[in-house]
Amino acid sequence: MSYFGTDGIRGQFGQAPITPDFMLKLGYVTGQVLIESNTYPGRKPCVLIGKDTRLSGYVIEAALQAGFNAAGVDVYMLGPLPTPAIAHLTRSFNADAGVVISASHNPYQDNGVKLFSADGRKLSDSMQEAINTKLDDIMNADSGTELMPIENPAELGKNRRVDDAKGRYIEFCKGSFPYQYDLNGMTIVIDCANGAGYSVGPRVLRELGANVIALHNTPNGVNINDECGSTHPDSLQAAVQAHNADVGIALDGDGDRIIMVDENGNVVDGDGILYVLATQTDRPVAGVVGTLMSNMALELAFNAAGIGFERANVGDRYVMQKLEANDWLIGGEPSGHILCLDKSRTGDAIVAALQVLAVMKQTDKTLGQLTEGFKLLPQELVNVRLSRMQDPYDNAAVAEMIAAYEKQLAGRGRLLIRKSGTEPVIRVMVESDDKIECDMVANKLADKIRAELG
Repeated sequence: MSYFGTDGIRGQFGQAPITPDFMLKLGYVTGQVLIESNTYPGRKPCVLIGKDTRLSGYVIEAALQAGFNAAGVDVYMLGPLPTPAIAHLTRSFNADAGVVISASHNPYQDNGVKLFSADGRKLSDSMQEAINTKLDDIMNADSGTELMPIENPAELGKNRRVDDAKGRYIEFCKGSFPYQYDLNGMTIVIDCANGAGYSVGPRVLRELGANVIALHNTPNGVNINDECGSTHPDSLQAAVQAHNADVGIALDGDGDRIIMVDENGNVVDGDGILYVLATQTDRPVAGVVGTLMSNMALELAFNAAGIGFERANVGDRYVMQKLEANDWLIGGEPSGHILCLDKSRTGDAIVAALQVLAVMKQTDKTLGQLTEGFKLLPQELVNVRLSRMQDPYDNAAVAEMIAAYEKQLAGRGRLLIRKSGTEPVIRVMVESDDKIECDMVANKLADKIRAELG
């Protein structure tokens, strides 16, 4: 079986596979794969381990560390840091892999593990498959089999605590901001989601000169993402207006997603951020990668500006693949995963925020002014639950209705029919420049799917 999902291994802590026993084995077999792929004889492989603020992170961290050490791999412990910090420091330390213990925007009960390769990118498919194969072997071994043999205790790995990890990452973030500008005179509200960015996020902004008002920056292990952060921007909107702030920034639990709020309290999601970064500077942009969920308004805006636009499957790994294939630099998702490949190798909320702030400084415009010409098309999403999963395109009547509405919406809207990957649900998403039409098409399609496929 495959233990990896689209973004690592994730689930509720205490339930398989997010258990101490499994994490011990994951650390051990990942260490084995790193040793087997080591091309530097005499050099012991090493990994970095960072985490967000979930209480269960302590348990997972200890289990992974023990597994890596048992396999003969050294471990550098980073403590709570955003996911992109671990990706950056993996490269900086010349480590063989980076490990992030986090469940991103999920509630505290969930946790998971993401792995980065030596170059700070998501783990390659081949290495992930090698780890998965060894996990299968160890999970399915006969009772009585020695699961994690220690051939030579003298070759066990060691642990080291990295005391200056936060400082290193803060300097990296600040280095992505144009040297000729600062944030003096700006009041910025940042919602840290009680997550991994609770310390470094406000510090980066303060050290660049901003007057910073930090929200939800007192994690206690169970309040991560709790009615705060990028998935719950209400308190950020209120704080921006209450403090007459210039802009608001919301991180998610592991600090790789960003949602912004303009000076008027309006939310600017990932699509709006991509619009600003691609169209509001004098720097030429060849093209931008969005996803299947990117609002069509973004596509229309880029077409009008002569900027290329392509859609990838949902997930920052697929955005990255398409960016590299096209040799483009900017891409992202409406949820706030923003890639700026000239600044960072992975989605980084703090770095993305700094790029928007840089545009505000360069143009002497507010975020509201920068997004004034960008209006999202009305969107309607209807989930249709079936008794069993079926492909709606296999049904002639449904496929005919989909084709008819695609023709009706051509050039001014779109529809997206997706099967859920985890439950028997068909997701019907419709966008149109007419809100009434949008709702009507979505619900008629949903009714047809329900009637035909039940």
